[in-house]
This record gives sequence, C-alpha cells and structure tokens, in this order.
Amino acid sequence: MASKMLKFVNLPGAMPDKRAADQRRQDFGEIYDEYDPAAAEDQAGRCSQCGVPFCQVHCPLHNNIPDWLMLTAEGRLREAYELSQSTNNFPEICGRICPQDRLCEGNCVIEQAGHGTVTIGSVEKYITDTAWEEGWVRPVTPRREREQSVAIIGAGPGGLAAAEELRRKGYQAHVYDRYDRVGGLMIYGIPNFKLEKEVVERRSELLRQGGVQYHLNSEIGSSESFAELRERHDAVLIATGVYKARDIKVPGAGLDGVFAAMDFLTASNRKGLGDAVPAFDDGTLNARDKAVVVIGGGDTAMDCVRTAVRQGAKAVRCLYRRDRKNMPGSQREVANAEEEGVEFVWLSAPEAFLGNGKVDAVRAQKVHLGMPDATGRQTPQPLAGSSFTMEADMVIKALGFDPEDLPRLFDTPGLEVTRWGTLLTDFKTKMTSLDGVFAAGDIVRGASLVVWAVRDGRDAADAIHDYLQRKSAADAVAAE
Repeated sequence: MASKMLKFVNLPGAMPDKRAADQRRQDFGEIYDEYDPAAAEDQAGRCSQCGVPFCQVHCPLHNNIPDWLMLTAEGRLREAYELSQSTNNFPEICGRICPQDRLCEGNCVIEQAGHGTVTIGSVEKYITDTAWEEGWVRPVTPRREREQSVAIIGAGPGGLAAAEELRRKGYQAHVYDRYDRVGGLMIYGIPNFKLEKEVVERRSELLRQGGVQYHLNSEIGSSESFAELRERHDAVLIATGVYKARDIKVPGAGLDGVFAAMDFLTASNRKGLGDAVPAFDDGTLNARDKAVVVIGGGDTAMDCVRTAVRQGAKAVRCLYRRDRKNMPGSQREVANAEEEGVEFVWLSAPEAFLGNGKVDAVRAQKVHLGMPDATGRQTPQPLAGSSFTMEADMVIKALGFDPEDLPRLFDTPGLEVTRWGTLLTDFKTKMTSLDGVFAAGDIVRGASLVVWAVRDGRDAADAIHDYLQRKSAADAVAAE
C-alpha cells in the first residue's frame, strides 16, 4: 500500500483543470475537465487510508471511499466502479453535484491535518465516466421476477433509486411523474454547467432497460387517481420532492419581473433541451442585458446567479442576509460564481421591490448577526438607517422550497403530515399513516441534497420489500 497510497505527504491536492471564467461564461458546458488516468491515480493515492474514515462516516450513503480510492490508485478501475456503485445508484451524478466541501472532502482527515483534501468527488466522477465509456455499466438483472408491483410517485433521485433497488429484488417498479422527462430537479432544476442532461438521461434509460416502467405526464390526483393507484399496485412510494417556492412578504413582491427560482431555472433548462419556451423567447425569463438580483444563499441561488451570467446579464448580484461563512450553499459554488463575475452583497435583506408595474430596483437594508436562534444560527437583525437601493430589471427569489399540500392534491385526507407539511412516516418502516403507502426523500425530510434522496430511496426500497414479504407470508397463512 505504501508505494501507491499516502502520497499526500509529497503530492498536493489538485482538482481537474477548470476552464477559464471568461470561457465558461459563454456556454453551459461543465466547467471541469476529466482527470487523465495518471492524475486520477495520483490524486486517489493521496488518501491516508485512515482507520476511521470520516469521509465515509459523513457521506449519507456511507460509500466505501477509502477502498475505491485505493483501487483507483492501483489502476483497478473496474473493481473501483463495482465498489462505488454498490452503495450509490448515481455515482457519476453525486460526483458532480454533491457539496463535497460540506460532506466527504470537508471531513477528510488529511484536510483537517492541513494537507488539503483528497479530491473524492472528482475521482468518483472519473471512475464512473470511465465505466460508461468502457461498457461496464449494465442494467439491473433480477435473479427472479416477482408479480408484486410498486407505484413510485416522482421520477427524481429518491424515486429512481428506490425503483432500481426494487427491480434488483425482482419487483415490478412503475414510476409516475407529472413532467415529460425523467429526472425531476436533476433535469429541470440543476443547470448543465453542474450536471449535463445527457448524464441523467443515460442513467434513466439504463433503468428502463432494467425493467423500470415510466408513466410520464401523470399528475396524481388529476390525470391519475391516488386511490386507483393504491388498488392497482401492492405498495406505493411517494417521492415527489418539494416544489412549492417560499415567498417573501415585502412591498412590490407582485411586480412584473419578480420570479421564483424554479420558474427561471426550468425555462433555461427547457431551452437548453430544445423545448419551445415562449416566456424565454419573449425575454420574460431571459436575463440577457438585464440587471439581475438573486435573493438567497443556498445552492439554488448559486444556480440562478451563474445561469444569469451565462444568459448575458449586464450585472448579477446575490443579496444574502447572512455572511459568507454562514451561507448554506457550497463554498466551492460561491467561489465559482465570484470568478464568473457575480457580486455578493452580504449581510443585506430586501425591504421592498420598486417599480411602476415592473420592477426596476430593490431597496435593501444592512443587517448584523445577533444571538443564535433555536437552530443555533445567528439571527439577522436590521440596522436602522442603513437602507440602500440597487438596480434590478429582474429579481429571482431563491428562498427555498416547501412541500405541496399532498392530502388535498391526492384527495386523501387520511394521509397525515407534520406541522411543516412534510409527510409523517414511521422512522423504521418508512410507512405513512396509510397501510402500504411509503414516503422518502425531500417530501419527508424537507428540501435537502440529491445524495440524501438517494439514501432515502434505497432505505424505502428495503422497507417496502420487508412489508411485501410479510404481506405475502400472511396471505399464504390465510389461504391455508
């Protein structure tokens, strides 16, 4: 091991080459190049192979990171891929969009020791992209087919991960989604410069080849009855995610030119996919030549500011009520945005949107961080007399997402929710208040990360398997 590993002592960490900011502002292509094999082996070889791998502990999927880093360093890429995909249904996606600086890489032992983290995400991406190129990625082939079927509502990462795991166990997995493409936020929410759509589409096609059946343009509660869905299938998994945009109550919030983040991002992504997008073509949801102000500090806000830059905005500012170190989004994304020309206006909160029918400015005030609230975060406090105004032809609200009212949408009052509107489930069984109806992902935990949705989907598949096994056993006893 010593000849291949522990290179962190003499070899500095290095990400794959990143395209220059002036170049990447001009298109929506991914900003990082691929490692060449020698660089990937060297960077994987920086792993210290520590006895308690904090990278693995802090990964929601508990990926066997030290092991596949060692296999990569030794040039055993196929084995590295097999190990990587054994715990992660979408390793090439997580390698691209996980906030590694907050998860595996941020908790890397050699990072804490001052040597610079192992570039885990980039190596994970390299392993799986190579596996696709070499033809090592194969659809699921169950050992035996089962007659029981499961309806999965939502074709996002949680629903797709559950579908693949259920197919692996031989169940008939039917995925229902309101949209016309598979992928959820991975298709319509995340821009191409972070996750090119071909990456998602080839994965969803792989699942189809493995027997997952898609029912697109299916609006449960409208085009499809939730009650009929329960009758048609032996179990149901709700993995809808959370799409209801949080709003801000300030004067002028109803002016033209003030948009929710998902409206802006969906229009941009649909345009990139070749769809007809009238609201983009007529300039409504196009940032070209506009002064854009994005309100928020999470990853969605970073997606919005960097999309606006690529659309040709004349100025892009991010207004956030806390400081840089308290941003919930990835610090790596913040740095990328700054390189691309985004101006961050820290410790500032909007007071009003100004304009005569259409927004033309944002009035904001400076704040300071006071005492911590119940969550432990310092509470922003406005500073009297600190108001200022900034030009804004377009305002994008990236304030987070809340769950939709599913009991009403599904016409199922017995589907219990928490005080936050998320679905109430049993922690162990993942089942909701309705027998045979399970839930996973953001609709249970609230707006979170793709990697957590994958973890929840995998756990839900195991729980559904246990439930159906018990049900089959009970039916067999009753038939005797």
